[in-house]
Amino acid sequence: MPVREQTRYAVPRLAAAGAAVYALLAGCGLLLTRVFPDGPLLRLDRTVSQWFFEHRTATLNPITHFGSSMADTVTAIAVTVVLVVGLRLWLGRWRESMAVLVSILGELFIFVLVTATVHRQRPTVPHLDPAPPTSSFPSGHTGAAVALYAGLAVVLVSLSRRSGGSSTSRHAAGAGSPSGRRLSPGLTALVAALLCLVPVLVALSRIYRGMHFLTDVVAGALAGGLWTAMVMLTLLRTRPATGHGEPAGHGAHSRKPVTTP
Repeated sequence: MPVREQTRYAVPRLAAAGAAVYALLAGCGLLLTRVFPDGPLLRLDRTVSQWFFEHRTATLNPITHFGSSMADTVTAIAVTVVLVVGLRLWLGRWRESMAVLVSILGELFIFVLVTATVHRQRPTVPHLDPAPPTSSFPSGHTGAAVALYAGLAVVLVSLSRRSGGSSTSRHAAGAGSPSGRRLSPGLTALVAALLCLVPVLVALSRIYRGMHFLTDVVAGALAGGLWTAMVMLTLLRTRPATGHGEPAGHGAHSRKPVTTP
């Protein structure tokens, strides 16, 4: 699919997806805080926050500080820059880099809109981090961790599957082309699993440190997951061209030889 045509297809699709994710999260947040302010979910939230507060230890405090910092603003910006530039240099194209960039920027935009709509107060237990001015619902750290780390896992798995194509397409792709750079399926699965554990660590750290309720981090993971899934399905769905812009299987190796009488 040509870049211009793909852009015309992707923009309205992602805009509609972002609006849908915002509406879902904002609706859930308003139901939780306005319609059922003393419902069972809020009682569960308070119980979980109190349990984590009562089980704080000198060992877990620095561990959760590290876990929380893996998705704070400075780290998220730094990781995004490294991934965008690194994927571009490694693959020689922008598609995967743009997928990661759109994932984190879209998640941030949805997060800001939802927090401005819901305005939920943070847990009443002592906070171990400075409380930002944004609402407690949803957890921006958790959403950013899903968009960055789980999004990278999806990119790596997609590249691994693509590099495992037919031997003809791999030989047709030059040694310097993205399709010619094979990824070990086993190593890719291990790295992807570790990357997907990062949002879990971030979410637990935010609850432990008194910065979010359980439903806040669940909502953050849901927002980041839904948005990132739509971004990846939209921007990574077409197979890249190989060689000099020709689709895989349609280069010089696919042409039938000309025979003479």
